[in-house]
Amino acid sequence: MLTVLAPLLLLLNGLAAGVMLGTQLGGFPYMASLPVDRYVYAHAFLGRRYDPAMPVCLIGTVVLDAVLAFDAPRAGAQALFALAGLLTATTPVIAVTKNAPVNRWMRTLDPDNLPADFRDPRPEWGAWNTRRSWITMAALAVNCAALGFLL
Repeated sequence: MLTVLAPLLLLLNGLAAGVMLGTQLGGFPYMASLPVDRYVYAHAFLGRRYDPAMPVCLIGTVVLDAVLAFDAPRAGAQALFALAGLLTATTPVIAVTKNAPVNRWMRTLDPDNLPADFRDPRPEWGAWNTRRSWITMAALAVNCAALGFLL
């Protein structure tokens, strides 16, 4: 089972970590540099593309980590898979409570007619995105360490 699940785990966790790294290296710095109206457009555009894929990668990672935490042949690997699963599980919690509400709101706005009470969400959204990015990348490192335990 490990020979099937481990590559799938690394694929899903790696895709999620890669997307999150991409937001840190280019996506969010670019959006942070835009005028507000162009930022609203860019945020809505990108959110429509990432929102469907990221939950699959993250929830898949958590499920596979849970299975491997019980099924790995060594206790050290089991503990590391469990830790990686817990780390990964925090990412969708942050996304659902902090980032996704902003993403949904951005899709409802007309960049050319922003509400008078519009408050730029970039500082808070960016801070939460940074946290979830580092957590997802740390989970990938822990998953790699868990697999290293089994070599």
